[in-house]
Amino acid sequence: MLDRRFAIAPMMDWTDRHCRVFHRLMTARALLYTEMLTTGAILRGDRARLLGFDPSEHPVALQLGGSDPSDLAAAAKIGEDFGYDEINLNVGCPSDRVKDGRFGACLMAEPALVARGVQAMKQAVGIPVTVKCRIGIDDQDPETALDELARCVVAAGADALIVHARKAWLSGLSPKENRDVPPLDYHRVYRLKAAMPHVPVIINGGIAGLAEAKQHLGLVDGVMLGRAAYQEPWRLLSVDPELFGEAAPFTTMKDVFEAMMPYIESQLAQGTRLHSITRHFVGAFHGVPGARAFRRHLAENGVRPDAGANVLREAIALVEHRAAAPIAA
Repeated sequence: MLDRRFAIAPMMDWTDRHCRVFHRLMTARALLYTEMLTTGAILRGDRARLLGFDPSEHPVALQLGGSDPSDLAAAAKIGEDFGYDEINLNVGCPSDRVKDGRFGACLMAEPALVARGVQAMKQAVGIPVTVKCRIGIDDQDPETALDELARCVVAAGADALIVHARKAWLSGLSPKENRDVPPLDYHRVYRLKAAMPHVPVIINGGIAGLAEAKQHLGLVDGVMLGRAAYQEPWRLLSVDPELFGEAAPFTTMKDVFEAMMPYIESQLAQGTRLHSITRHFVGAFHGVPGARAFRRHLAENGVRPDAGANVLREAIALVEHRAAAPIAA
């Protein structure tokens, strides 16, 4: 059974396979998620490129975008065959492309359709099927909208609910604004958990660090970090000790990068550009002397077509030799 106490959020254009390998080196216990992949892309696209992942990433979940139950079932089965540990249905992304394609947050208005998709996926795979949603959209009342969606998908067999504790405004706000402008309502998620005590409920949205995560864990089953994990990855070094009582795989960012080097060398040998990997490292040394020089060196040199792992080594050498700043309280 997957431990859902801590997860790193699926983020479009961010949580690609290189990012997930990087995050895994900082926490052995986090549940990782892919960026959202549409059913159409999986059914008709380059599956090896879209779905391939490094074995070190386990446990890792595949997030799907779609609304047609048969397509969702087929895509979920393909994901299971690739080795993913969970299939997650996105009912929370507010981008225009998602709305036009009838998947993501607009599906909050169609709980019965979402439930049919969940049921179809549950019948197709033997791994957990979960749903990630908002507390509501546009003029919906979160008190009724979230409960209705939750009841429908749980009745259809959903194994867990991941709730971004904000509304999504599909009319009037940009996708970027939808990540910040709608107010957070953590207590709405707490009430959902209280109403469904036997359903795993994971909270997401605006959680800045592990101190906040611990507070939430007193009221829900798990916490999902998004931008805080991506923009300040050094926070992940404390996940295993603080939330699971286990030693971190590595204790400093420099150790993490040294462990990452074989993966980087392997990817470069396969034709991957260095910048495709190092773009995820920007916040690695937040608060440490030399962090700015580290970022500048990668920005100026990592984008060169012939850039090799030596560029990263040179950038790391500009950083003072000590652990990253302590986790903020």
